[in-house]
Amino acid sequence: MFGEKDYQQLCVVRQLCRDLDLPVEIIGAPTVRDAHGLAMSSRNAYLGEAELDTARKLNVILRRAAAALSDGADEAGAVDAAAKALVSAGFQKVDYVAARASVTLGPWQQGHDGRLLAAAWLGTTRLIDNVEIPSA
Repeated sequence: MFGEKDYQQLCVVRQLCRDLDLPVEIIGAPTVRDAHGLAMSSRNAYLGEAELDTARKLNVILRRAAAALSDGADEAGAVDAAAKALVSAGFQKVDYVAARASVTLGPWQQGHDGRLLAAAWLGTTRLIDNVEIPSA
């Protein structure tokens, strides 16, 4: 079992098992979240109360962008808007916000299942999260 919180890792391990023809079933476990939607992680222990409040905005911003993408928004514009919203929310640095194909992590195409992935910094803590981009 691999958690969907690190979605890229889950996809890489699944592909590795396919490539090596390993008789192993890789099961993705849904991300466990607190009552505010923050993905549970040992890294959260490094965050103070104010940083936790900011961190809880990560999933909200990603869900808003994923909904816009699902509704036909321009990918570059939606991704850029999400990155700017993270900085406006209090994240010091955004490593990436990217829309990717769910299975391959290749380029995402409108009308297909995808994943919106992000990594952003609060102080010295790098947080990651992802949400589904539903096909329309």
